[in-house]
Amino acid sequence: MSTPPIASFGRDYLAIPGPSVMPEAVLQAMHRAAPNIYAGELIDIAASLAPDLKRVARTDGHVAMYVGNGHAAWEAALANTIAPGDKVLVPATGRFAHGWGDMAEGLGAEVEILDFGKRTPMDMDRIAETLRADTGHKIKAVLAVHVDTSTSIRNDISALRGVLDAVDHPALLMADCIASLGCDVFEMDAWGVDVMVAGCQKGLMVPPGMAFVFFNDKADAVRTAMPRVSRYWDWSPRANPQEFYMYWCGTAPTHHLYGLRTALDIIHGEGIEAVWKRHALLARAIWAACETWSDGGPLELNVADPNNRSCAVTALRLASPNGTALRDWVEHNIGLTLGIGLGMAPPGDPAWHGFFRLGHMGHVNGHMIMGMLGGIETGFSALGISRGQGALDAAAKVIASG
Repeated sequence: MSTPPIASFGRDYLAIPGPSVMPEAVLQAMHRAAPNIYAGELIDIAASLAPDLKRVARTDGHVAMYVGNGHAAWEAALANTIAPGDKVLVPATGRFAHGWGDMAEGLGAEVEILDFGKRTPMDMDRIAETLRADTGHKIKAVLAVHVDTSTSIRNDISALRGVLDAVDHPALLMADCIASLGCDVFEMDAWGVDVMVAGCQKGLMVPPGMAFVFFNDKADAVRTAMPRVSRYWDWSPRANPQEFYMYWCGTAPTHHLYGLRTALDIIHGEGIEAVWKRHALLARAIWAACETWSDGGPLELNVADPNNRSCAVTALRLASPNGTALRDWVEHNIGLTLGIGLGMAPPGDPAWHGFFRLGHMGHVNGHMIMGMLGGIETGFSALGISRGQGALDAAAKVIASG
């Protein structure tokens, strides 16, 4: 057996865009024997989650909780609002918008995709033109990804609501906030979002396994008019449970509830506005380092305009095969795991090896970000990848400025 590199001993740092780093308090809260699922503290904990989840989403609406991942949230949102034969519009800025559209197609919906590529946000004029042409209002929902985890593009959901209102279109506005909730600013009610989906494993800092669908009264009225909704996906009993088991349509995700309760306490202890500011500051530090590296080497931020970048994930381009080489080197030699270039090139295409991503969501602070950037700098040096000098200084100045 070969000896691991000397600098790899110690705690690994998982710097991928989800699952995110989990606080020790969350892990400790989950480290317990199985609880009673019929009586006791778990009942009270579950009842306390909905109002605190809605505080993070900035909504006075409703929330349904599911045992599942982000794809489960996609299907749950669609199952309650879109009947077979209904049409949905999907403005796509990366892999995950296409994925949600594919989910809708699998449920029998007619799907129209407006593809804006992998480097720019939605074009509101094109969306307006499409909605304006839909004089018969065949489009029942617009499926919009707030932050596409594959491309790191952040879309303007408030502007999208403005487009729907300007053309007087009744379609539901549905937002995927799986990557952004608890990281990037999101205001469900103020932005006029009818349905929002999220997962627990990114900004909420809990292991994968819980999914959430937030919805307003307009969306609930659509649900009421549906010819049928499967018993499992139906959000009505989950959002207004008469018995504890109805939250989950069966057995609760017991240990996730303990972890989520603690994670929400951490978020609200810091304050959601402070959480947003922390993510924005650390993201700017990462961008400053990457822009410095780019000035003298092949590294390139996937999203050129900072106003269109997520504060939770950064997608990067590095001439193939350097992206994979860098990821492999830092993981094996110093215990730093970076994200793969998911969806940036077709499977089997050598260009895929020229992309990687940085996750900076949830339980992250300044020294963690500086450590990640220092690890990348070390990998560049070890692999002889050309780059501009002074990246760590640039990042340090951003963080020091507060």
